[in-house]
Amino acid sequence: MTPEPGTFVMDTRTGNVGQVMGHQGPYLQLRPPAGGREWDAEPDAVRPVTDAERLSAQVRAVNHRSQSRA
Repeated sequence: MTPEPGTFVMDTRTGNVGQVMGHQGPYLQLRPPAGGREWDAEPDAVRPVTDAERLSAQVRAVNHRSQSRA
């Protein structure tokens, strides 16, 4: 099953959490929770994130944004 846009997933090849932005050909387009450059991931190389992984990624994103403003 292909994750829907807006879903957070773990890219098992990089170990990074990304938000699914869309699909391009056979790939998923993922964006870091803090924003930034999207990357392509193969659908068979992603899995749903745990609640703890999602929360941790979102906290890092908020911290990144607050440090960028300082």
